[in-house]
Order: sequence, then C-alpha cells, then structure tokens
Amino acid sequence: MIDPARPEVKEAIALATRAGIRTIMITGDHVTTAKAIAKELNILREGDEAIPSSELQKMTDEELFENIEKYSVYARVAPEDKVRIVDAWQKKGHVVSMTGDGVNDSPALKKADIGCAMGIAGTDVAKEAAEVVLVDDNFQTIVSAVEQGRGIYSNIKKVVGFLLGTNIGEVITVFLAMLLWHETPLLSMQLLWINLVTDSLPAIALGMEPVEKDVMTHLPKPKKEGLFANGLGLRIFLQGLMFTILSLIGFVIVWYEMGKTEQALPYARTMAFMVLALSQAIHAYNLRSHLSLIKMNPFSNKNLNIATIVAFLLMGFVLFVPGVNTAFGLVILDVKYYLIALGLIFVPVIVIELAKLFKESDIEIVDVHHRRKVDSPSGTALILANSINEALNNEMVYEYNRHSKREKRNDKEIGIHSIRGGTEAGKHTVMFLGEN
Repeated sequence: MIDPARPEVKEAIALATRAGIRTIMITGDHVTTAKAIAKELNILREGDEAIPSSELQKMTDEELFENIEKYSVYARVAPEDKVRIVDAWQKKGHVVSMTGDGVNDSPALKKADIGCAMGIAGTDVAKEAAEVVLVDDNFQTIVSAVEQGRGIYSNIKKVVGFLLGTNIGEVITVFLAMLLWHETPLLSMQLLWINLVTDSLPAIALGMEPVEKDVMTHLPKPKKEGLFANGLGLRIFLQGLMFTILSLIGFVIVWYEMGKTEQALPYARTMAFMVLALSQAIHAYNLRSHLSLIKMNPFSNKNLNIATIVAFLLMGFVLFVPGVNTAFGLVILDVKYYLIALGLIFVPVIVIELAKLFKESDIEIVDVHHRRKVDSPSGTALILANSINEALNNEMVYEYNRHSKREKRNDKEIGIHSIRGGTEAGKHTVMFLGEN
C-alpha cells in the first residue's frame, strides 16, 4: 500500500532541482516504500542512496557529516534523526528548510534555517516552532515562495543599483567639473529635481518588475554573499561614471561653443541637466533584466512605461515653460543641441546592450555529482544534474561533446564533458565534470 504523492509535487520538485535546490525525503515509511515514491518523484536519482533509521543511528555525527550528501531518502526516522540530518547539512554550509506537522517535528523545525509547518494538518507546537506556516499544506507553495523571493531580491538589487549608479553619476559630475573648471554644471535645485523625478519614479517602477521567467534556473546565493557581490559594486560605479561622461560632454559642447563665458553657463547647465536626467530615465529599462532588450519586450512593465512618460513630461515642464525654467536656472537651447542631447541620452542603452552581449559568453563549470558550481566566472550555471545522462535529458541542452578532454582531479581521472545549454537568457557553454 502506497499513499501517492500529489500530482503537482513531481513538477515542483523538478523546478526546485533546476533552481539548485535539493529535495530530501524524510519519512516514517518503510525504506522500500520510501524508495519507490522517491524514484517516482525524481528525489532518488542516479548515485543517490536511501538509508533507514536503524543504519543512521549506528553512524557517528562525523560519519553522517562525511556521507550526508549521498543520502536523498531517510526511512523510519526518529525525531532525533531529523535534527542530526538538519545539523549535518548546515555544517556543510547549506541553507536548510525543514517541513513538518507533528510535535516530534518541532526540534528539527526549530533547528532548520527555515522551518515550514503545515497549516491544516500541523499541530500548534509545530506552527510555533516554525518560521513559515503553509496554509495549504502544499510543497508547491514552498517552491512558488522561493520563486517570488528570488524575484523580490532581484528587484531590490535593480533598484539599489539604479539609485546608487545615478547618484554616483551626479556626485562625480559636479566634483570633476568643479575640479577642472571651477564651475558647477548643475545647480542644487536641478539636482533635487533629478532625484525626485527621474530617479525616484523609475526606481519605484523597477521595484514592481514581474519575476523573470528564468529566475528558477539560477543557482542559490551563498549564505555570505553580499548585495554587491559578483561585480555589482563595480558595475554601479562604472554606470555612474558613464552618466558623468555623458553629462560633461553635453556641458562642454555648449559651453565651449559659446565661448566659455559666464553668460554661456545657463545654456551649458541646461544641456547637462537634460542629458543627465533623461539618460537616467532611459537607463531604467536596461536594468529590467539581464536579458538583452532585443530578446524581450522592453515595454512589458507598464509601471515603468508610465513612470518614464511622467518623468519626460515633468522634464518638459521645467525645460520649456516660461517662468518655471527660469526658477530652475534653465534656458531654451538651439535645436541642434536638443538633437545632440537626444543622441547622448540613448548611449546607456547601447553600452549596456554590448555589456550584456559580452556576458552571454560566460563559461560555467559544474560538478555533476554534487550539483554545484566550481571555479566559475560570473554568471549562472543553467543545468544541474547528478550525471551526464541526467544532464542530457534536460530540455535546455542542445549540444554535447563527449569526453572532449580528460583531467586528473582529487587523484581521480575524470572526463570533461562539454554541454551547451541555454534559456531566453542566451546560450552558455557549461563544462560538466563527471566519470561517465
């Protein structure tokens, strides 16, 4: 007699695996029953093992730590076994989530990084011990929550990157201009307007960006990875520097053509103000995704479209309405300067598109037996598997070169397999280390 799993669970586990999340079965069923269900759900994969509580209790904590990654199924477990299992995985440096519904699950729920108690079948003790309560008692809800959480974290990085990049650009613009010419290219009133309009409105819209389609093909973030990891801090600085260069180019073009006089400063400042503000508003579209704008609908975020239109209308209001532009220290320019400004404000799109194109050529190296990335440059491994055969069954694989190279690693000679795979994010070369 087997209590079958819910139909949606298999799909949820497959999605979790693609996201780099390993699902472990801990059950009170007999090991034979547990293995049958685990194989059906693809929890027990090639190379994985199942272990009953009787064997687990014979192992010391050190032995369990050394062998913990081999086991995907634990049968006939006792409450203390669950705590040991969670502890061993945590000592390996993993973030552990534990589900449970009974009183005897409470210690493990408390021990886990994220305890998930059942909202329907769960006891009050389990709910109090857990950080999360599943109101529908559905494993798929956990996977959906991971997807939403990744989307929220991604949006936070986009907003922080956008705001810091634009503000760094403003600071360096004023600093360099004062250093080179002892003149400020932007007045305080103009800087305040940029921060309130062309910075804030697109930033709010970026925070409401829908979850990207391929977010569940990314590897989990390491525990100690900071917000500015993987070169984000450098990219923010370079983007700020880009805004500085564009603004100063606009400022210098007008100021120098008009003779570098005191009377020419309002014209030059108008140009710098217009280029800096509008280029930042356009740049928000670059940060929507790591995908090229060519490979997606750049206008699918309606909130960002509205924010950009409003920002352009408000910029037009302060640039062209008599009296208002005077209050901001702005003037009307010749048509040729508006055409030059139009070209400058779209430069960030070209620069970032080229950067995205270069990034799509990243090479990833993945240990197929442990489903983890090793010695990898920036980017994301797209295929996770226990074996080459399993990797080849992945829908994202489109090219495979068998044993293109052999290397000796950890005193064992292994084959290097070259597998090309990709999603909408582009095609990546993924090198798999494996014995078969």
